Amino acid sequence: MDKPDRVILIIEDDEGLQSQLKWHFDDFDTTIVCVSDREAALAAVRQHEPMVIIQDLGLPPDPEGVSEGFRCVSDILSLTGQAKIIVLTGKDDHNNALRSIELGAFDFYIKPIDTDQLDHVVNRAFHVSELEYENKMRSSAQGTVGGIITNHPDMLSVCRLVEKIAPSEVTCTLIGESGTGKEVLAKALHSLSQRSGESFAAINCAAIPENLMESELFGHEKGAFTGADRTRPGRIEVADGGTLFLDEIGDMPMPLQSKLLRFLQERVIERVGGRSGIPVDVRVICATNKNLESMVREGTFREDLFYRIAEMVIDIPPLRDRPGDKAVLARHFLTKYAVDRYAGVTGYTDEAIASIEAYDWPGNVREMENKVKRAIVLADSKHIRSSDLGLKQQEDSHIGLNLRDVRQTAERKAVMQALSITNNNISAAAKYLGITRPTLYDMIKKYALNPDNPSISRDRT
Repeated sequence: MDKPDRVILIIEDDEGLQSQLKWHFDDFDTTIVCVSDREAALAAVRQHEPMVIIQDLGLPPDPEGVSEGFRCVSDILSLTGQAKIIVLTGKDDHNNALRSIELGAFDFYIKPIDTDQLDHVVNRAFHVSELEYENKMRSSAQGTVGGIITNHPDMLSVCRLVEKIAPSEVTCTLIGESGTGKEVLAKALHSLSQRSGESFAAINCAAIPENLMESELFGHEKGAFTGADRTRPGRIEVADGGTLFLDEIGDMPMPLQSKLLRFLQERVIERVGGRSGIPVDVRVICATNKNLESMVREGTFREDLFYRIAEMVIDIPPLRDRPGDKAVLARHFLTKYAVDRYAGVTGYTDEAIASIEAYDWPGNVREMENKVKRAIVLADSKHIRSSDLGLKQQEDSHIGLNLRDVRQTAERKAVMQALSITNNNISAAAKYLGITRPTLYDMIKKYALNPDNPSISRDRT
């Protein structure tokens, strides 16, 4: 949901007072919309999403009473919780003014109109509305699936997909480079599922020696091999009722792939050294940084297992392909790690933000987290510099030859970086880019940078 434009809606059936207010607020650098009754007011709220509404309580068909005015306040607030309603009342209508506040109006103003005094009330309403939106925006930016911090449309799409498939029992595979957050998303799939109250068991297939992998997965009976002095359940059995996360599934040895396939088909395991099957109810989520389809073609990964674990495939974009997310994540990690011991470190220099955006981050989010933690310790001032982060700007390894594509790619990247650097302040971003605010709005729309993204705000000035 985008932040509303600076729109003032005037709901007043007195044409003279309506004209006076419209003429006065034309100097506010806002859009002024005037209506005379409740139905027109509701239509204007839907169309313009005003931040501030100035409303008379006496509206037709009850201009001498207040019933229609109160109904209008209630109906508007049922449509939007953002708008700040300032109710206009007569000097003897103090009780009605208080009642309108109880209904949810922001404030009231007693007629006759003194525009200078009314200006203060309107400015305060704008200020409070913008502060509320900024707080909501910050919360939204950090409230995506599983703690994933992102403003990028592709990563937001991944989060929405995780939300959709989490309640199902579909076996899915997360594909992405090291450090992109595969385990975080796997835990999100578990926590958003009906199995969230049960265990989440994870095993890294690349970290366990091949001769121990079968025992780790399926468990073993006492005496099954030298050193097996007791019966030990495997990770699959431990996850019974919950979720099993097989990280780096592409590194699983071929002999074990066939045993995993049999389990996925039959949902029964047999411990090493055991003679009886043990039924296990578990959801399986896999992850890898390898191209499993290529491995299937090369004969290093079983085709039948691939199709079994790839009922749903989620591709996670690397950080270098998420312009704008780099600065957002850097600020998040600074807030996370500098709060207590290093509270004196409060931000980044412009040079540092530019370096963060220019760097490719081959280690993705994990690398950024480590570099920010290091920089917080090394920083000699309140603001982290590029040297504290140990970054070197990298040159693009590939330049396209189609000039139109190059220009559009550069434009989109520049707009996202400017929004990120300015913390999504439209006016500041436009100055950074050397363009007007309307031009920046057109570019945001052109490149679909915020169709459903609450983290790109409009002008806050």
